[in-house]
Order: sequence, then C-alpha cells, then structure tokens
Amino acid sequence: MGSSPLSDRFVAQRRALIGTMQERGIRDLEVLRAFDFVSRHDFVPDAVSHRAYEDAPVPIGFGQTASQPSLQALYMQLLQLKRSDKVLEVGTGSGFQTAVLAHLVDRVYSIERIRELAVRARQTLERLRISNVAILVGDGTIGWSRYSPYDAILVAAGGPEIPEPLIAQLALGGRMLIPVGSREMQRLMLVKRTEQGIQYEEVLDCTFVPLLGRFGWDESGTIQS
Repeated sequence: MGSSPLSDRFVAQRRALIGTMQERGIRDLEVLRAFDFVSRHDFVPDAVSHRAYEDAPVPIGFGQTASQPSLQALYMQLLQLKRSDKVLEVGTGSGFQTAVLAHLVDRVYSIERIRELAVRARQTLERLRISNVAILVGDGTIGWSRYSPYDAILVAAGGPEIPEPLIAQLALGGRMLIPVGSREMQRLMLVKRTEQGIQYEEVLDCTFVPLLGRFGWDESGTIQS
C-alpha cells in the first residue's frame, strides 16, 4: 500500500520528523515505520506542503487542521494497536492519520462531517492504493454502528463529554482516546472496556478543534442536548 518513503523529495524532512517524534517519547517501532512510510505532503494542500514535515498542526481548509504528528503517533502508541485490529477514526480530516492507521491495523472505518474533506481524503487514499479503509460522511459522535464493535477508537476533536454511542461501540478489551473539556482546552482521556466495566484514565492536556455533532458541540458553541 502507498508509495515508498524513498520515492519523493521530502525524504530528509520526513526522517527529521521521525527523529523529533522519538525525542518526544515515541518508542513503538511499528508506529515510527508507518509514519516514515506515509508521505504527509500527499495529504495537505499544496500551499502548505512545505510545512508537511513540521511537528505541528497544519491547516487543511474549512477551519480544520491536520494534527501534530507526534500527538497522532502518541495516540497510536497508547492504543497498542495490533495488525488484527478493527479501528474507528472520528475525524478523517486530511486522511493522513487514516493512511498511517491503514499500515498498522486490519481495517479502518473513518467518519468525516465535512464532505469536501472526506472526498479529498478518499481520492488521495485511492491514488496511493490504500484499500483497507472505508470513509463515511456523517456525525462522528454517533459512531458507525454497522461495523462495531471496534478494537480501538480514535477521536481527533475535543468534545464536552465522551459520547455514549462511542463507548457502546467498543469491543471487550477495546480502547478509545478522546479529548474532553472546553472548546479551548481538553484532557486526553483513555477509555477501556474491560470485563469489570468501563475504565477511564487522564493522559495529558491538549487542544483540538471542537467535536461537533449530536453528542458534542453545536455550531454556536453550546453543548447539544
């Protein structure tokens, strides 16, 4: 799947990014290899392609950003992903994280509420021949129950609370990472479904774009009821 990391002019920049990610605590070799393999510049607008390998958020249009790579990698490291996993991604965005996940797990189901971003991401994934991904245009806060339960759920936007439908779609032994808090600042929460019930763990402070939808914020900035 995808193109070789040696086939483009950004090799040195990508390798420098991998080094930065290691300095920031990313130790999972499978995660690092996946980030090295997937070309981030393929997924960002041409106007910001020169910033593709900064360890920083990059604007992708429609008020959205492609998240900081080291934070995306931390998500994947904390979730302890396995090749056999089925993963739900809430917030396709540029499709870059989707592509990295596709190299790590068996199947990725991704939801994006902005149709134009979903179309662009799907076209890029198809061009790179990444075929173990399905993208849905819709409300990520209600999940994608058709293919549940999921071994892992990644939520790439911050909500006021953890949506109950996403908890319900976790498999036994499943893990979810989601930012929870105000629109300006959140805590990254690790949620696990165990035989004893649902467990919650606070990981770190973070700032993501707002999670909009039925079980998130509405467009005006208030909590949906």
